[in-house]
Amino acid sequence: MMNMFFRYLMVVITLFATAGCSKRLDETSLPTYIRINDIYYTQASLPFENGKYLTTNYRRGVLLPINTQVILQEITDDEILLEILSSHAKLRIENVQKHTGDTTTQAFPKLLAKNKVDLSSFSELEREKINAGQVANGMRKKAVIAAIGYPPITETLTLESNQWTYWSSRFNRFIVYFENDRVTRIQD
Repeated sequence: MMNMFFRYLMVVITLFATAGCSKRLDETSLPTYIRINDIYYTQASLPFENGKYLTTNYRRGVLLPINTQVILQEITDDEILLEILSSHAKLRIENVQKHTGDTTTQAFPKLLAKNKVDLSSFSELEREKINAGQVANGMRKKAVIAAIGYPPITETLTLESNQWTYWSSRFNRFIVYFENDRVTRIQD
């Protein structure tokens, strides 16, 4: 009887231990735009802390500029593991699906692509702010996305809205207001 109890206990412990583990995605099941060991470019400026970027998109930490070259090392059902080519540093992107509304493979092209973002279509001010990972009055919506990424869907239900809410940190938010596709003000 005691032996049966310990077996049951071990099964329960094993189930709890593996419940939080990420499932590595098999390369043959990935969309054609995702290939392990391929080089990609960041599609927005990504701030990260301690080697991790959350798709919740907190605006703090070290800035990884737009068009930074990276190598995809691994992708799981909730993480993207990269090597930043210029420094050989590792970066783990954690997809927080309740904030992106996307699976990891759906979030991937919003963050990474085979080609650089063509910055020539942006104004001088927009290019300056995009490279700094900042927003300023007069920027178009597509420039804001290039500069600071997508707002969490829990705060901004649609990009058609004229009010996008971002998080500076877990407890602080800021709102970007638009009129006619241009930033009119930023409220901290």
